[in-house]
Amino acid sequence: MFPQYDIIVVGAGHAGCEAAAAAANLGSRVLLITMNLQHIAQMSCNPAMGGIAKGQIVREIDAMGGYSGIVTDKSMIQFRMLNRSKGPAMWSPRAQSDRMLFSATWREMLEQTKNVDFYQDTVKGLLVKDGRVYGVSTGLGHEIVAKSVVLTNGTFLNGIIHIGEKNFTGGRMAENAATGITEQLVALGFESDRLKTGTPPRVDGRSLDYSKMEVQNGDEEIVGFSFLDIERVKPEKQRCCWITYTNDKVHELLRTGFEKSPMYQGRIQGTGPRYCPSIEDKISRFAERDRHQLFVEPEGRNTVEIYVNGFSTSLPESVQYQALKLVPGFENCRMFRPGYAIEYDYFPPTQLKFSLETKLIQNLFFAGQINGTTGYEEAACQGLMAGINAHQKIKELDPVVLKRSEAYIGVLIDDLINKGTDEPYRMFTSRAEFRTLLRQDNADIRLTEMSHKLGLASDERLARVQDKITGVQKIKEILLEMSLDSDETKLFLESVQSSPLVNKQKAAQLLLRPMIGLREMMKQIPKLNDALMKFDQETLEQAEIQIKYETYIEKEKELVAKMSQLEDLLIPDNFNYDKLGSLSNEARQKFNRIRPRTLGQASRISGVNPSDVQILMVFMGR
Repeated sequence: MFPQYDIIVVGAGHAGCEAAAAAANLGSRVLLITMNLQHIAQMSCNPAMGGIAKGQIVREIDAMGGYSGIVTDKSMIQFRMLNRSKGPAMWSPRAQSDRMLFSATWREMLEQTKNVDFYQDTVKGLLVKDGRVYGVSTGLGHEIVAKSVVLTNGTFLNGIIHIGEKNFTGGRMAENAATGITEQLVALGFESDRLKTGTPPRVDGRSLDYSKMEVQNGDEEIVGFSFLDIERVKPEKQRCCWITYTNDKVHELLRTGFEKSPMYQGRIQGTGPRYCPSIEDKISRFAERDRHQLFVEPEGRNTVEIYVNGFSTSLPESVQYQALKLVPGFENCRMFRPGYAIEYDYFPPTQLKFSLETKLIQNLFFAGQINGTTGYEEAACQGLMAGINAHQKIKELDPVVLKRSEAYIGVLIDDLINKGTDEPYRMFTSRAEFRTLLRQDNADIRLTEMSHKLGLASDERLARVQDKITGVQKIKEILLEMSLDSDETKLFLESVQSSPLVNKQKAAQLLLRPMIGLREMMKQIPKLNDALMKFDQETLEQAEIQIKYETYIEKEKELVAKMSQLEDLLIPDNFNYDKLGSLSNEARQKFNRIRPRTLGQASRISGVNPSDVQILMVFMGR
């Protein structure tokens, strides 16, 4: 019934979809197995993509030829560029998506991708022989053979759903959990543990009083996520969101349910996400606060269902409902479905290579929440890299590993492999030491050429990047050469309350002044506008950022060069750490478990001190 596949991808969430697309576009024959073909790329929680650091990841996925950015642009109902008041290293795109359209668009794109087959079934186990995976066994009794397998099981591995004192097995509400895989992997020598995540109730938007809430509109300028020309929602056609707040009465009522809370009664053993806590966790941990912000977000353009962002909970349904009715604007709310917590298995990611292949079983790759991460974006980028590297492995090609200085994707995977995680891992800009280099606006410049050489990014993408680089250079040359005098700049400088010119000054020098932007300069300085009007906004913005932040960018590049010296110092595969008696016990244990490839990697392992790295360098003859 089934041919032999190159790669089987288990699970069609965000990680699985990107893995299947990447491997297929590189030329591998892929089978995507999922429990329910109607739930491909389901947005199980928040109907949104991007946000702080997450938006950078989506743009990186797009720059490398992944699909998440395109799907998000085609399904967005609102766009906002967060942190515009800060420097460009902090700018982060975020889109509110139409949940159903997002899933449908992903499926359509996968169905149009050559080399991807689909099958609806439950994977019960792996086919393993001599330390190598060669396929999967399914609930319907099939043994399907492949050269490589990518596991992207999300929250389905022995998932248990909790609502108050009720609990039942499930990978998502109304969907079965997956059993058998964890038990087999543990028997093969893998270490597993439990994590927890949650989701808020959904309510009927027709029952809300929006006049009691703050309106949150989208941006007038929609940049989007994909570097390709995608038809996006028009600014005036965006759906607005709203903001409201909890209060003391809400908190008091929620506390009445604590005695039936699975979290406080110890029925949930897994650790929950630190940076996306449940509402009961918020009022317990931050007892001094008399209110918490709630974002009231539409689930789509053509539905009345509302997502209550910030009200994640596993309290009894009656407590959830009564507490919601005390929130301003929710006095008459009708609940569509309650919030719940879900507990599931994951495998500490220190058991992986940087390619996301497991160390114990050859040709077996893990991506997404199975590695302890949380969030669509974190899952999607792991899926992309796992799909690429599964293809590379079966073709006997070198793995593709992004450095911390090249991409947020590189930061994420490096953190997982070196530090592991005992709580759901979420990406933040603060995790990246080179965030001035890793901006959302230059993801295409950083990654597209490499991806094109790999065979993933299209010729169209490469041509666009090359045009952008050429355009940026021309704009910088114009700004560095063009002199402006007092008469040409008088009105403009008065309008921005900046001191007038005394002598002629280059346009680039004027641009370095605080509170001055290139777009505003062009509007009021005709000579400058005439010279630059042929360039698109994206290229103009890139040139402005490079000029304004040149000093900071160069400093980070120098730091990268220094750090790369350690990255180039390879540690032999068979290096015997036990012979180094001067190493700390913790460092020796972690070196033996993680087996770092380079001194750079060794230096980033949690618990390893600089003195441990120096000892390694001495014994390696450095």
